[in-house]
Amino acid sequence: MSTYIYAITGAGHPLPLEGLHGVGDPPSELRTVSTDRLTAVVSDAPPGLRAKRRDVMAHQNLLEALMAGGATLPMRFGLVGPGDDEVMAALEREADAYEERLAELDGRVEYNLKAGRDEDDLLREIMTQSDEIRQLNERTRAQGSHDDRVALGELVAREVTVRGQQEAEDVAQRLADAASRSSHAEPAPQQFLNLSFLVPRAETEAFVAAVQREADQRGDAYSFTLTGPLPPYSFV
Repeated sequence: MSTYIYAITGAGHPLPLEGLHGVGDPPSELRTVSTDRLTAVVSDAPPGLRAKRRDVMAHQNLLEALMAGGATLPMRFGLVGPGDDEVMAALEREADAYEERLAELDGRVEYNLKAGRDEDDLLREIMTQSDEIRQLNERTRAQGSHDDRVALGELVAREVTVRGQQEAEDVAQRLADAASRSSHAEPAPQQFLNLSFLVPRAETEAFVAAVQREADQRGDAYSFTLTGPLPPYSFV
């Protein structure tokens, strides 16, 4: 049977598995695969696994219990290996890399920040600051040329993209000193930023305050959504 993998820890890491269970219905029993340097917490992988709340919470609860005892490499929900022997072989083969990453993540958690801007506010700024777009917009409104409308749409879309990238870089730079590392992901439509930060546990309050200051400074036209603390999925 395939092996579902929850996390990797150091060999001496506490394993508070009592009272916890794995994914599946009925819930699978947790077990470990260990070498002299590393331990993987695993279970049998149930067939047809889907991201149901019950199973996602089982995965998350185990990670939180392990992280409370020290550095843990969290695996994303749904990671399955061929079997325990292959998991052990991977632990042995990648031991140096896993231990290096465990040391980096020790005492740190992840926060994810998503940010967007009101579209009308952004378009007003573009029209105010771009002579080319403003003039083309006026000509399009007066004459209704199809080519002008297409050109206007392309110019505005390009400017929205450029400004979004600039704002994302600015936010990332302003928050860089409050975190150990950051990891970019593709933002959703209507957002310009999807950024994960690796933050020392002892400095989480300062990081949250830094994000709040950034949001307050930019005003009501911006929406900032901060999620965390999370297992450091983006940095494994």
